Amino acid sequence: MLADSPLLWSSCSALAAPTRPGPGGTRAMLGPAGPASQPRGSEGKSRALAGETAGDPRSSCGRLSIASPPASATHPTPAPAAQGARESGDQGGEGATRTPRMDARTWRLSWRCLLLLALLGSTRSEGVESCEEVRKLFQWRLGGAVKGLPYTPRAGPDLQVCVSKNPTCCTRKMEERYQIAARQDLQQVLQTYSSTLKLLISRNAAAFQETLETLIRQAENYTSILFCNTYRNMALEAAASIQEFFTDVGLYLFGADVNPEEFVNRFFDSLFPLVYNHLINPGVTDSSLPYSECIRTARQDVSPFGNIPKRVMGQMARSLLPSRTFLQALNLGIEVINTTDHMHFSKECSRALLRMQYCPHCQSLMLSKPCVGYCLNVVRGCLAHMAELHPHWHAYIRSLEELSAAMHGTYDVEHVLLNFHVLVNDAVLQAHLNGQKLLDQVNKICGHPVRTATQSPRCTFDPSKEKLGMKIYSRTGEETLANRRKEFINSLRLHRSFYGGLADQLCVTELAAAEGRPCWNGENVVQSYAQRVVGNGMKAQSGNPEVRVRGADPVINQIVDKLKHVIQLLQGRSPKPSARELLQPGSGDGMLEQSSGDCDDEDGCGGSGSGEVKRTLKITN
Repeated sequence: MLADSPLLWSSCSALAAPTRPGPGGTRAMLGPAGPASQPRGSEGKSRALAGETAGDPRSSCGRLSIASPPASATHPTPAPAAQGARESGDQGGEGATRTPRMDARTWRLSWRCLLLLALLGSTRSEGVESCEEVRKLFQWRLGGAVKGLPYTPRAGPDLQVCVSKNPTCCTRKMEERYQIAARQDLQQVLQTYSSTLKLLISRNAAAFQETLETLIRQAENYTSILFCNTYRNMALEAAASIQEFFTDVGLYLFGADVNPEEFVNRFFDSLFPLVYNHLINPGVTDSSLPYSECIRTARQDVSPFGNIPKRVMGQMARSLLPSRTFLQALNLGIEVINTTDHMHFSKECSRALLRMQYCPHCQSLMLSKPCVGYCLNVVRGCLAHMAELHPHWHAYIRSLEELSAAMHGTYDVEHVLLNFHVLVNDAVLQAHLNGQKLLDQVNKICGHPVRTATQSPRCTFDPSKEKLGMKIYSRTGEETLANRRKEFINSLRLHRSFYGGLADQLCVTELAAAEGRPCWNGENVVQSYAQRVVGNGMKAQSGNPEVRVRGADPVINQIVDKLKHVIQLLQGRSPKPSARELLQPGSGDGMLEQSSGDCDDEDGCGGSGSGEVKRTLKITN
């Protein structure tokens, strides 16, 4: 401030220094002034420089230009000059003859400095005693009317939290509004800090689901193209069964209560009558629904497709269930973050947040920030229940990582879906090769069909599009869905301690003053916080000097239960789970044949007549 300017004080204090009038003049020194001539309390700091200001119309008492009083206003009050003359005369010498002129000039400069000091002192006093800045900030921050707010500090006997011995700029209503704002501020900081993690999970959950939907459509197209290229006579009749099968695959992946074993059996049951009528006993159809139904039911007895249906069941179970669980776990992660983003803070927490964030405003300390230790105590107390999520969140991410690492080969849904048509082709070829044997078995079970010459509708797909469709989605190993999932897990791993260090991150990065700077301790601005700083979690809060934490939070308990449940699911689907574990009840003993996670020809991982197809979508990190 200008009143603290070194220039001001050095200039005005020069009045007390010895003065030499110049060459040839008699030396005169101003002695100690008596009570009559000395302005009260201003001798050391309010006298002007006589020599510097004589030739400079600008006063050196600061840099403000203050007009000098007219001569008529200066000389009619000769008391200071006369007194100065007597005092100088007591010193002896020629100084007595020069004193009146020097004293007049000195008085004039002294008047200027005293006027300036009075002006600056008045300005400083008004700054301290005004609540104008508090009123402005209150209106800007809370959008409330300033009517009824104090203009100057006053006693605040009705305040509940921001109690101070000093006059205050706050009222009880302001305190209530500030308390609401303090809760909202912490909630906003929480949401801002968690937004990166929430965005990471939600974007990837949506991208994984979209990718799976696309994979399902593409696998359905591959299977339809197989029939159009190789088995045209039955292509249109098979279309409905193919569509139903992949619809069931999608329903299961996205959480519906359908059984993989059932829809796999249903597909091959519906396929057998088509293969029988068009390949095993070609040219023969029977419009009788009972006969077609008899062939369907005979499929599991005569086993026209060998063990391929069981292999398909094994691959679908091992790949679909982990992917389904993975998606469910991601959606739960989003739910956890949404819940903690909108936590309800206790009354004790709200009062502590008010004291930390807005009570300084009542003392016109709008720019002060809480000490780091003070902030940690308050925020750790407010987030004590949330910190209890830390071990479960850490285990949740670790379980996701383990499951993702296990989803390869026949556990990789991308590989299984896009090579489903390969196994379907193998199944049809096997039935064709065993045609005569199957013909005899069906005749024994269902009897001889009524022969009716018909011509089946043929496939109408464009052959050029068919070939393009089989090649367009070939990708390198670096672009597989498994690698994209791995990238996501690597990013998610960075947030394993999210809930364990939440209070620390909020205070250090957002709320508290920098280390070593003056800071607010709940009562005053100090150099450092003197209270003990407690740790994170419920158990550590018993000694918290700032916030009283009570009991358990039912919302947090519910989240913990959900996390425990999904962790069990994730760990149950981790490396090489058994078929009994992966399939829903009633899967049958045949599933045990392919319980290994190793990828071999029987699982459809090796070479085949139709060749493997790789297909991926890019996942947004």
